[in-house]
Amino acid sequence: MSTYTVEELVVPATMDDDPERVRAFCDWLAVSDAAEVAVHGLTELSWKPAEYLPMCHEPGSPSRLFVVRDPNGSVVGAGSYDTKTEPGTTNCWLAVGVRPDRQRRGIGTLLADHLEGLARAEGRTQRKTYAVSRQVGPATGPGFVPAPTGSGAVPEDEAGVRFLTGRGWHFGQVNRISRLGLPADASVVRALHERAASAAGPEYRVHTWTDRTPDVWLDGVALLHTRMSTDAPSGDMAEPEDVWTADRVRQSEEQLADGPHTMLTVAIEHVPSTTLAGFSQLKVPHDPSRAVMQWDTLVLREHRGHRLGWLLKVVGIETVERDFPGRPSIITFNAEENRPMLDVNEAVGFVGVGSEGIWEQRD
Repeated sequence: MSTYTVEELVVPATMDDDPERVRAFCDWLAVSDAAEVAVHGLTELSWKPAEYLPMCHEPGSPSRLFVVRDPNGSVVGAGSYDTKTEPGTTNCWLAVGVRPDRQRRGIGTLLADHLEGLARAEGRTQRKTYAVSRQVGPATGPGFVPAPTGSGAVPEDEAGVRFLTGRGWHFGQVNRISRLGLPADASVVRALHERAASAAGPEYRVHTWTDRTPDVWLDGVALLHTRMSTDAPSGDMAEPEDVWTADRVRQSEEQLADGPHTMLTVAIEHVPSTTLAGFSQLKVPHDPSRAVMQWDTLVLREHRGHRLGWLLKVVGIETVERDFPGRPSIITFNAEENRPMLDVNEAVGFVGVGSEGIWEQRD
């Protein structure tokens, strides 16, 4: 193992930063993407450096990036450590990827040891990671590791599954990766829109905007982001509440605005209370050849049962196709146990193309 070394990168502030820092970041991203594509084969999920970099500077939770270099200085492993900087934070997210042609040489173990050790040293007693999978849709029977949620499974022969199991990580949940080819079937989308709007009734009103949240909805969006940490399905791996404020929303918007994309927000107002009941955000690349990435979607628990999730989904699709024509697809991730959201995805034409397991390690 002495032939490989772990190095923490100085993450560039922008793509115009010091060329050496930018080059190292690009090498990190290339290995990270290659490691995942080798498993699921979904090249649409690969990132361009300019798209990914702003997310590394999320206010209050900047990413720390690590590489493993071989004796020639080439990057053969890529890792990340994400946690909030707020004192008392007990949870974090780790990621480990190894260049496909250098796997099974102890590189992943070296990097995982380093990241887990860092997390423990900083008092992060709950650590999570995503492990992408080739699995498409639910699976049962021999050869699969079932999620304790009762929904979804991953193949036990996948390298990531064997690696995490061997290190004592707990398998907690499956996210389904789904793809909607664009343009969608307009007649289907229209019919679903009418059905959802009828179920919602006059007490709910749809609003859309791009990038900067209108001042009137700023507190509502902050609440929705906060409730993503408590209301979204998480199996038995619930995290501490992640509180958002209006200032944090603004800071996050300003940071993401540095990337070559537009953030489209669809929100639903509860008219009697003039508060937001739900929202859905889609990250739309400026490059029309790139897939649209579904970001957060949530309907507050107290407003569920009115098909608001369906309304958010179809309005998002309609808005993308009207205002950002030519994009090839929309990609979304949903918990396998989140049947209401999977129902609308399937009804509108999303097709499962892969999955990811969510794993946890606790002290």
